Amino acid sequence: MASDQAVQNTVDEIRNIMISERRSPRTVKQYSFLVGVFLKFTKKPLEQCNSSDIEKYKFYLATERNYSKNSQYLAVQALKYAMKAKELKIPKNLTPPKRSRKIPVYLSQRESAKLLKESEVNLRDYAMVSIFLNSGLRVSELCNLKIEDIEFESGKITVHGGKGDKERITLVPDQTMGILKSYFMSRLAKNKASPFFFISNKGGMFHPSTIEKIIRNLAIGAGIRRRVTPHTLRHTFATNILRNGGDIRFIQALLGHSSISTTEIYTHIDSETMREMYRKYGPKYDSE
Repeated sequence: MASDQAVQNTVDEIRNIMISERRSPRTVKQYSFLVGVFLKFTKKPLEQCNSSDIEKYKFYLATERNYSKNSQYLAVQALKYAMKAKELKIPKNLTPPKRSRKIPVYLSQRESAKLLKESEVNLRDYAMVSIFLNSGLRVSELCNLKIEDIEFESGKITVHGGKGDKERITLVPDQTMGILKSYFMSRLAKNKASPFFFISNKGGMFHPSTIEKIIRNLAIGAGIRRRVTPHTLRHTFATNILRNGGDIRFIQALLGHSSISTTEIYTHIDSETMREMYRKYGPKYDSE
């Protein structure tokens, strides 16, 4: 039976491997917690776990912890990573359940305009909303964005800290880059030194939860009744590019998706677009 200290030692070992591989802080936190959940459930060292333990664990997640399919998927991925990190043979039944493919929640053009207008009061918030709506950044990527990552003249942004810790390039229009530049100049005037582009009032790096709260409050202030998150704005960005004729591969590159199947969630047709298409292409029975 694995002692509490043995469990902690294994969790610390996996955490340190992830940190050395420059995994995102969110991934490190989630995977460390989930590996701990598994070890406390099996009460065995990771090296001694077998297919039977995996099957019982998956049943435990679904019935006793009431994990959703998405949470079960993450739990299995965390365990699979831990076994790979320790160079262990991965049981064949260590497979995640298929996740439901929900239609992305996004803002209409009118709602997006209202959110931008609401954020204009604070230059930093205005810059955040603008970059979310015009680049599709994840909240973790915005938090990790550094001054050196932004090329003001070209409109190019180098993105770090995304899923899989892959680096990519994204673009923003001149208007957004102008807002980012204005925010940066105001930051310099306050003599707040930090390598990160967006900083808190105390001059430190933002935590994703703080950004989420800022966006949520702005949406409430703008009179948007549904819950709005940074990911809602990412969905809004991708949906608008698709509606404007953007290629799915182009959207994949901008969003940093490793698989085209992930990007395909944006190939839905919303009701407004459906009505427009029906008016244009629907049958006509006018009498001559």
